[in-house]
Amino acid sequence: MQVKALVADDHPLFRSAMVQALHTMVGSDLLESSSYQETEAMLREHPDVELVFLDLNMPGNDGLSGLLALRSHYPDILIIVVSAQDNPNIIAKAMSMGASGYIPKSTPLDEIAHAIQHVMDGEQWLPKALQAEVEQQHDPAQTAFAENLQKLTPHQVRVLKMMADGLLNKQIAYELNISESTVKQHSSAVLRKLGVINRTQAGVLYKQYMQNESD
Repeated sequence: MQVKALVADDHPLFRSAMVQALHTMVGSDLLESSSYQETEAMLREHPDVELVFLDLNMPGNDGLSGLLALRSHYPDILIIVVSAQDNPNIIAKAMSMGASGYIPKSTPLDEIAHAIQHVMDGEQWLPKALQAEVEQQHDPAQTAFAENLQKLTPHQVRVLKMMADGLLNKQIAYELNISESTVKQHSSAVLRKLGVINRTQAGVLYKQYMQNESD
């Protein structure tokens, strides 16, 4: 199985161990990044990457927001979340947002190999021990919101995140180097696609969905 893959994790020892293990699974064509910004730069530089192993808690990756942004920018890339977190609710949200798999960092190497093969065959993968708990987290409203999030363009995702952070249109325009009228157009599209009535509601729902809660 020859696959061009990127391991995105800010822990050097874990990243090194993961890369070493993956060499025998996906071949020698492996890239590394230690922050979300570096991950995006790598993907721009290497458009042939097929598979990303994404840590949810590295610099620049605010929980699930990095997953959303990557799915928006690179819908054809398979993303496997690799995280120390095994919270069933977080896992359920990640899978609803289009992650192809979720591998806890405690997973044995032989099981990781099985997960990769499963994902490359076009299936989603979860550890058997967590499947029942994750299925119990199924919430139609959350699933619908996740599906709506995936309808947003990359620009709309950035505008939504800034709206949720409390930035005004003028501030968003400055940060993104676009006009206020363009920001208003993106905002209107966000509200329409999410099915909400105002930016406050959009921001609250986004924050609630993205938070890495521990309960």
